[in-house]
Amino acid sequence: MNIKKAKKQISNAMTAYFAKDEKGEYLIPSERQRPVFLMGPPGIGKTAIMEQIAAEMGVGILSYSMTHHTRQSALGLPFIEHKVFKGIECDISEYTMSEIIASVYILMEETGIEEGILFLDEINCVSETLAPIMLQFLQYKIFGRHKVPDGWIVVTAGNPPEYNNSVREFDIVTWDRLKRIDVEPDFNVWKEYAYYTGVHPSVITYLDIKKPDFYSIKSTVDGKSFVTARGWDDLSKMIRVYELKNIEVDEDLIRQYIQDKKIAKSFSNYYQLFRKYQSDYQVETILAGKASDEIKRRAEASKFDERLSLLGLMIDALVSEVRYCINTRQVVLKMQRLMKDYKTSLEKTNRSPSESLLEFATQEQKILQAGKKSGSMSRDDIYVSKTSIEQITKYSELIIGETDKAKAIAAVRKEFNKDVKELKKIVEKATNSINNIFAFTNECFGTGQEVLILTTELTANYYTAKFIGEFGGGDYNKYNQELLFYERKTQLIKEIDALSLEDDS
Repeated sequence: MNIKKAKKQISNAMTAYFAKDEKGEYLIPSERQRPVFLMGPPGIGKTAIMEQIAAEMGVGILSYSMTHHTRQSALGLPFIEHKVFKGIECDISEYTMSEIIASVYILMEETGIEEGILFLDEINCVSETLAPIMLQFLQYKIFGRHKVPDGWIVVTAGNPPEYNNSVREFDIVTWDRLKRIDVEPDFNVWKEYAYYTGVHPSVITYLDIKKPDFYSIKSTVDGKSFVTARGWDDLSKMIRVYELKNIEVDEDLIRQYIQDKKIAKSFSNYYQLFRKYQSDYQVETILAGKASDEIKRRAEASKFDERLSLLGLMIDALVSEVRYCINTRQVVLKMQRLMKDYKTSLEKTNRSPSESLLEFATQEQKILQAGKKSGSMSRDDIYVSKTSIEQITKYSELIIGETDKAKAIAAVRKEFNKDVKELKKIVEKATNSINNIFAFTNECFGTGQEVLILTTELTANYYTAKFIGEFGGGDYNKYNQELLFYERKTQLIKEIDALSLEDDS
């Protein structure tokens, strides 16, 4: 299955494992919660989906690569314990708590998060001395004498033997205690993740044109030649920073991540073209509805590959706008809830209005630190939390020295109302950008496949789909109806063709 289906399967399992009865007991006892085993080629996103699941469910996550562990670090160190059994004194061997198990307890203590995911990668590539201990762990969730705490679910991952010479085969007894999920690379599914995490548009549009270059592992006379989803993702992050710092992105850099000479060269050539399109088309003017006639003529005369690149540039710019809009709304909603709590708390405290308000910033800071440390917050959650702390601090500075509680509340409310008005402007700007993109695409390319591609991509993109769902999509709704009609028409043609084949037979 693809990584998206795998994520759904794991999320469902986590929901079931975390479920409790009316007495607070887990419906599926810890010892009956089979560890999940994700089996798939390297670099397809196994670790990434576990981080996403933890953030979405608001639970902690600890990740370990088991190839880095020895028998001692996994099992713990031996020591001698003096015991008395029925009057007979003896010395027995014990083990200190495993580094891995101890890390779970430390995270729980530092963050206050009681439930989470213990993710162990490359589980089937452990050393010979560690292998028996890992088999015991998979069956009983125990390292030495120490058990994974209740509320912590074990998820493991590994590569098939054809990708790693160190793989150790599990026996039937072990497999019968695991939930095995086999995962394969899938570009269309990865593209959804790429949009969500902000993968550089040059990478997305290049792979749209050359899908076979998305994932490839082959043997050559010079050794292994490979390209993985992880490679594209990491390259994208580097490109973003290089562009920000005005550092040249060249083929030498690309080959450090795309370890296939032919594909690296092909993408390097494409990236140079993409940068030229970025300069020539001035996408910000398109989103503002102010594209020049020269830009429109250039677009009309362009070939399909260039049009795809232009669509990618426009979507990337739009996503930046709508993501900011969505997160700003979350900040405003959080501040709205805070306003109610602040009024209530102010009536019960002898602190000054400013000091009382700053207490909320302190509380939010603690939540942020715990969330970042445990992995239970997404990057957008972190942004919203940080921005909320800045807003609370700004509000508190407005009322420094104010002792009248009613006046302090009125001053804070006035500032909050300004933020609400600013949000409305941001929403309006983003909606206009959507309309302007469709107007430009329709004017330059007509109602052909480019408009259908644009509509499809906005539907698949997490942020644009969320924005449209929350605020409306302007002209998107009109073109989406045409897309749905087109898809239904295509499906009907296929059904008619199938009927015709049946009649002929």
